[in-house]
Amino acid sequence: MKKLFLMMMLAASVMVVRAQSGGNDAFMTIEVDGFHHTLENSGDDCVLIDVRTPEEFKEGHLKGAINIDVKDSENFKKKALEVVPKDKTVMVYCRSGKRSATAAGILATEGYFVFNLEGGILAWKEAGKEIEK
Repeated sequence: MKKLFLMMMLAASVMVVRAQSGGNDAFMTIEVDGFHHTLENSGDDCVLIDVRTPEEFKEGHLKGAINIDVKDSENFKKKALEVVPKDKTVMVYCRSGKRSATAAGILATEGYFVFNLEGGILAWKEAGKEIEK
């Protein structure tokens, strides 16, 4: 029901950029305003994951983000499965959107419903959205 609500919210606001699909690894890449709107209105229904390196995370990140480095390929999926409940929608971002698309695909194949931030934290900052250190 929560996932349906989030999908309807995005469809109504016409902020969906594109859907990535390939069998079980479907996820959605959405632009900054749609990503921000979903975060602001989802309450505890979403988990926000920054998939950059710990060093990048320390330089600044979105409020409430959990850092799980997708470059740590041996441990990324294991850590995500330990931290993120399957009933939560996952929202991922990185620096520019490339690593988070990889992470979104990995998580989607594990059964998570995933939103990927188009343009990453660079687009977030360019849009004037806040980050914290």
